Amino acid sequence: METMTAERTIDAPVEDVFAWLTTTTHYTRSPLVLRCRLTRPGEGAPYGVGAVRGHLWLTGWFRERITRYEPPYATEYVVDRSVPPARHEVGRMTFSEVDGGTRVCWTTRAEVRVPLLGPLLTRLVARPVITRTFGNILAAADAALTTRRTPRGAPR
Repeated sequence: METMTAERTIDAPVEDVFAWLTTTTHYTRSPLVLRCRLTRPGEGAPYGVGAVRGHLWLTGWFRERITRYEPPYATEYVVDRSVPPARHEVGRMTFSEVDGGTRVCWTTRAEVRVPLLGPLLTRLVARPVITRTFGNILAAADAALTTRRTPRGAPR
């Protein structure tokens, strides 16, 4: 089992960053993410607890279920099914207000379920691909949330 983490500070309010990153249809702005769909809305919010979402990446397909939703500070999910098969303990995003905007920490703990080679494939292939994709999605959020805002001190 490997822990994979990506972090970034985004110059935008925590509510905006949380809303953007929990709406997973935005993830297709990453080059490795082909499609994201909300297949079942959650309780109290489309991406709230109980929501089910499907993600198709170049590296596989994942059906995820939201298990925690505490706007604008945290969300968690588990991967219920995937191709290739994986064992997944938790996916978590936390959002903190910091100087310069919102600090996002995205962590997942998982491994590829392939007899004998699973841990090696996880470490050498899955971990770098997942970490890079998380980083790409965070960069897309940063671009989307900061380019549409008027720079501080700029005339309106």
